[in-house]
Amino acid sequence: MEANPEEKYLEVQGLKIYTKTYRAKNEKALLLTMHGGPGMTHDYLLPLADLANEGITVVFYDQFGCGRSDEPHDPSSFTIEYGVREAEELRQKLFGNRKIFLMGSSYGGALALAYSLKHQDKLLGLIVTGGLASVDLTVKEMRRLIGNLPQKERDAIRKYGDAEDYPNPEYVDAVWYFYHKHLLRMKEYPKEVMTSLEYGEKRNVYRIMNGPNEFTITGTIKGWDITGDLHTIRIPTLITVGEFDEVTPLVARAIHDEIRGSRLEILDGCSHLSFWEDQERYNKLLLDFMLGTAGKS
Repeated sequence: MEANPEEKYLEVQGLKIYTKTYRAKNEKALLLTMHGGPGMTHDYLLPLADLANEGITVVFYDQFGCGRSDEPHDPSSFTIEYGVREAEELRQKLFGNRKIFLMGSSYGGALALAYSLKHQDKLLGLIVTGGLASVDLTVKEMRRLIGNLPQKERDAIRKYGDAEDYPNPEYVDAVWYFYHKHLLRMKEYPKEVMTSLEYGEKRNVYRIMNGPNEFTITGTIKGWDITGDLHTIRIPTLITVGEFDEVTPLVARAIHDEIRGSRLEILDGCSHLSFWEDQERYNKLLLDFMLGTAGKS
């Protein structure tokens, strides 16, 4: 990973938005990344910075109200539509008229899909990693995964979730058990992942847009679904998902089925944050996709 990335704030929709750029020396393509949550930060995506060594300039940013970026004053701004407008203004200020690749992880995958529906003419290609087009389908699949947990963890999530007793230690322990199976299958979570999770706890976006945890959606994205519009996306699209992903392969396949010519890759042994669990394979998938696509443009 490059030691000295370029860090700066850009004014976007009247807010200071934090950006971090890893610039390739012999640049072959531009990649803008979108973190998940909603409400996490770019930090957990930093394994992708290594792509700069292969000719890909990689830009990370903390979305509105996330991490180091300003929060909107108007509560009505906490929407995916606002995030799309933010991303387009950011893209213009960073890249001008150049076409780029867009990568979104988890909720960022949903945001990237929503962006593509409006601005695919600005993109060379789209990468969706553990992303979703339907909140209801995603929650249904997460509930299925919960149903497959050991009885102790399954019962705790259902009991205290129904009671909305989210701080209960039994509930917290059960949620972490779920995370270690379906979010990131590593005994010790990297500091970059913990930084994103800690910012998510401190800031308001996750609570307002999502809810108390990954499988309890009470916020502004509840019921969001663009599956029926995905067939209008015509740019090259790579969809990746972990074998044990909390946003399951079924969710990924539902996106793949709607985007003509898209490519679906299921990473064996991985869960939601596959770029930590199998960084070499993940980055190679992205690199081959981007260089192959850029070479044809």
